[in-house]
Amino acid sequence: MASKTTLNAKNLKALGVDRLADLLIEITTGNAAAKRRIRLELAGQNGPDEVAREVRKRLATSARSQSFVDWHKHRALVEDLETQRKAITDVVGPADPDEALELLWRLIDLAPGLYERTDDSSGGVGDVFRQAVCDLGVVADHAKSDPDALAARVFDALCRNDYGQYDGLIETLGPALGESGLASLKARFVDWQREPLPKTRADKDRRIIGYGSMGAIYADELEARSKERTIGTALEQIADAQGDVDGYIAQQAKEAKAMPRVAADIANRLLDAGRSKEALAATDAVDRKRHFGGYNPCHPEWEDARLAALEALGCKDDAQALRWAIFESRLNIEKLRDYLKKLPDFEDIEAERKAISLAFDHPDAYDALSFFLHWPDPGKAAELVLRDERDWNGDLYFILTPASEALADAHPLAATKLLRAMITFSLDEGRYKRYRHAARHLIECKRLAEKIDEFGALRRRAELPKAVMFSTAQSARP
Repeated sequence: MASKTTLNAKNLKALGVDRLADLLIEITTGNAAAKRRIRLELAGQNGPDEVAREVRKRLATSARSQSFVDWHKHRALVEDLETQRKAITDVVGPADPDEALELLWRLIDLAPGLYERTDDSSGGVGDVFRQAVCDLGVVADHAKSDPDALAARVFDALCRNDYGQYDGLIETLGPALGESGLASLKARFVDWQREPLPKTRADKDRRIIGYGSMGAIYADELEARSKERTIGTALEQIADAQGDVDGYIAQQAKEAKAMPRVAADIANRLLDAGRSKEALAATDAVDRKRHFGGYNPCHPEWEDARLAALEALGCKDDAQALRWAIFESRLNIEKLRDYLKKLPDFEDIEAERKAISLAFDHPDAYDALSFFLHWPDPGKAAELVLRDERDWNGDLYFILTPASEALADAHPLAATKLLRAMITFSLDEGRYKRYRHAARHLIECKRLAEKIDEFGALRRRAELPKAVMFSTAQSARP
């Protein structure tokens, strides 16, 4: 049975209304955030209109404020913003969605001023605004906004999206805008795009805002690039909201279409539209010499899009060849599993043997070690570690530590070799901050030695001098 002093609803009710009221007055004295919370509750007793009035007053006060929000006040700010947001969506929204929609716009409009006077490194303020943008879509579905008027509001917001506070706005408001609203919004951005740029003045008359590797950075130049990005992004998102694949593709520059990520985005949209041949052609447009050159290139978005296109076209053999090539280049476990699943019975056994052999001889021993540990095949991982001709880089503790832990029970000799590599590196390089870890590894080596019958070449090549063992053990002391 819970104590009578436990803070729960039953025990608090036992105090009585009068005593609880006195306690609330006492507790909220000097706590502005708590007072605002109580006022909202009191306003709720008089209906949603009164809550809306309180929220509007609070937002107006926040908009006027110019004081810097220190780190120790950051949490209170986030809680206050979240309180206002929830009051809008939970109390005002169900009763008056039009009023709630207007209040949400006002809430998000606070973002520029708050970001300029707040250190939001934790992201709490941004999280509230992102959720408020999502709330716009929910509330707008119930409001009676004119699509053209809503499009005008969205256009204005995106033109002032300097801090990204309105990112995702078109996606969330797409259903409320509908076809006519989206068409109106697109027309506004197209008209803005057609507006001629101001005539370039002589450099001496232009405002310099910084310097880069190419020289001076001019304000008008930066503004023109920002405008171009804003329009391009908006038209892409409008096209997606309209289901207009060609409209999305039209926004991509020729050079961009040769980039793996952009090609994958285009291909995925074409696949969703049932245009598989064009999707495959989009993946073919990538400049492979530029983007697939160098050692072990990795473009998983492009790979997945191309595989999907090949499968949609019934090119099973080509898809399997690509899966194997991906595995072969960087020992991708997911692609190998997919490859084996699509093979006939019994053929997968031989293919797995071939894959294991290929992994064992892979040029990157660390990729191979990771592969065997996650396949999993700890026996092969141990065999790989104990190759006489292979030395392991003890600096790569983030790979060797989990590997040694995975091998310790069944393959203590292999685990010991990895532990010794890390100990030796720390001492040879004088990495004193790692001595404590080296001491822990040394103790683990001693424990594992009891399980090892024959050290073989490992003892001859990696025996640690007593002086080294002593200095490392000393570092383990508090």
